[in-house]
Amino acid sequence: MILRHHRLLNLHMLYTPPLAPSLAALSFRRPLSLAAHTRPGTGSPPPPPSPHPVKPSFAPNVAGADLVRTALFVPPGVAREEVTPDMLLPGSNIVVGPYAGHAQIKQVEFVKSSARARDCPKDNRPEFAILGRSNVGKSSLINALVRKKEFALTSKKPGKTQLINHFLVNKSWYIVDLPGYGFANASQSARTDWSSFTKGYFLNRDTLVAVLLLVDASIPPQQIDVDCANWLGRNNIGMTFVFTKCDKIKGGKGKRSDDNIKHFQDLISKYYKEPPPWIMTSSVTGLGRDELLLHMSQLRNYWDNDEIV
Repeated sequence: MILRHHRLLNLHMLYTPPLAPSLAALSFRRPLSLAAHTRPGTGSPPPPPSPHPVKPSFAPNVAGADLVRTALFVPPGVAREEVTPDMLLPGSNIVVGPYAGHAQIKQVEFVKSSARARDCPKDNRPEFAILGRSNVGKSSLINALVRKKEFALTSKKPGKTQLINHFLVNKSWYIVDLPGYGFANASQSARTDWSSFTKGYFLNRDTLVAVLLLVDASIPPQQIDVDCANWLGRNNIGMTFVFTKCDKIKGGKGKRSDDNIKHFQDLISKYYKEPPPWIMTSSVTGLGRDELLLHMSQLRNYWDNDEIV
């Protein structure tokens, strides 16, 4: 029996050595075994029992002949060679596997704000950290996910919130709202404090399933986002890129969101042999909400499965 916190996704070997010698293509806090990419019964962990098996009914967003398997996030319990277009979540590179399920949020409550990583809840519930630049739409995404207006209050002064905020979902797992990075109006000392306690959270939080790294798709890629992804990868901290504001084009003259997303992916491809999972969202139109929750469910259910051997 392998304990929950030691179930690793050995994707350390998937980086491109000349460009990023220690960068891993991760989706979990700690990576899954490569055996997870084989079919059930041939080395992959067994899927959790579920009274309501999930079979995605989404319309495929790629043609079968154009399915680029090496660019997909293939979850545990799915054989890469058996992936079909109807298994792919729209607006993403994420394949739905047998661990997906129990995705809807029925209850959510604010638990606490912590000034230090060691003050965070210690009840061993799995959690997803939401991270991004201070004006990327973190609070708006949380409000959209839980479908409660102003549940996570947005601030008119980016960078004002300097706490780690835990929200308990369905009494079983957490959404964690982290301070935004890259805020222009904060003092240098505030930036240093953010870096110190947030990195401490990432490096010491064993219950962290994955980081949802938010990237503004309405503007060209920002180097600070690439640098953040770089740091997370180098420290084996799993992530999913969540592209926000996919309904917008800045000033009406900018590039389309899908162009900005492709540009960002091109930049990231310099560091990753296989890309982390990514998904397009909009808190205004609801684009990607249900799909993101379904993706989170399969990460969480795999992480929380104590029967893996």
